[in-house]
Amino acid sequence: MQEQAATAARPRKPRLAAIEYIRGISMMGVIGIHVGSQYLSNTAANVDLVALFEVATRFSVPIFFFISAFGLFYNLDLHAPFDFRYFMKRRFKTVLVPYLVWSICYLLHDGWLYGVGFPDPLHLLVLLFFGNAKYQLYFLVILLWFYLLMPLWIWMVRRAGLVSLTLLLLAQIGFDYWSSFSTSFNLFVYGLPDTSILKPFLMYRLNYWVMHYVFIFVLGGYLAVHIDAFMDFMKKQRLGITAFFWASLASLLAYYYQLIAVDGYTPLEAINTAHQLCPAGIFYTITASLFFFTIFTYQKYPAFLNPLLHQLGKHSYFAYLAHPIAITYLAMMLQHSGRIMTAPIAIAFYFATLALAMLGAIICRKIGEQLPILNELTIGVYPKKK
Repeated sequence: MQEQAATAARPRKPRLAAIEYIRGISMMGVIGIHVGSQYLSNTAANVDLVALFEVATRFSVPIFFFISAFGLFYNLDLHAPFDFRYFMKRRFKTVLVPYLVWSICYLLHDGWLYGVGFPDPLHLLVLLFFGNAKYQLYFLVILLWFYLLMPLWIWMVRRAGLVSLTLLLLAQIGFDYWSSFSTSFNLFVYGLPDTSILKPFLMYRLNYWVMHYVFIFVLGGYLAVHIDAFMDFMKKQRLGITAFFWASLASLLAYYYQLIAVDGYTPLEAINTAHQLCPAGIFYTITASLFFFTIFTYQKYPAFLNPLLHQLGKHSYFAYLAHPIAITYLAMMLQHSGRIMTAPIAIAFYFATLALAMLGAIICRKIGEQLPILNELTIGVYPKKK
């Protein structure tokens, strides 16, 4: 009784498999983005495969914020007192502790592997603040900032409606466009001296400025609070949601191909422009969130995929955190073999990375059942109280 009051939660609602399945799909997309970065080392990389790895997957990071907000608000009573202290205590255990553990492990590993040693205390604090201990860890930093601002999101979701969400979307498009494409702003940032204290705070703004993803987070919370209306909407508008998803993907891909074929961009320059923060990318994220939630809710796909989707979702957190290890050693093996990462090798590289990350997740989860501290430190999972 005391715990329920502390979390300001209603009696728990039915479990939604869609949330778990989307986690798995998102994790797979993130691995695709990072494998795509490896593939781009080939100067003759196939632009279509680059589009698959680096453009079609661009919903992956922001959709994590969507389902994170959905999960937070799904069982939250907006009209009950919110115990911020208890809330943050739980989030620190599930996010902050694994973040610190994985960050230290990567710094130790990379310091040994690349011979750079362990950073000094001041440099360590900077790396931890911005999430730069490894390239995927910044997501947890932004997530922690979202948690710290939870009272603000509750206030916004309470008052959200069609008009306010539309205005928030327009503001989101404007802000992301300014942050990503403003020439004067970016010239100012890169023009700052390296000794400037301000420079890293602006250079790494994508690592901690929650403003880049406020709309998709608030949308997730709003739809969770209005779950009955959302369910009805998905059921009635399934075909429309599907059509808008494919149309938004086509729009983002068209932008990518235009940058290459018309504007003369390299594939690397094109993916750094046609990303999740450009206007087409924002709409792609929104439609992808609705699309995957719809198909996973109403099971418009073969049922035999459900066990696979369950496993991908269950182990997505560990696989997300651990997959750079697989990428590192697979890339070293490829380099030592003297082979260039061609398109077929890149595809095999992707599935090998996914398989190794999932295998590591399953093994560690099993060991963690006998040695609970392993799961506690790596994925924030604690034994259930009897």
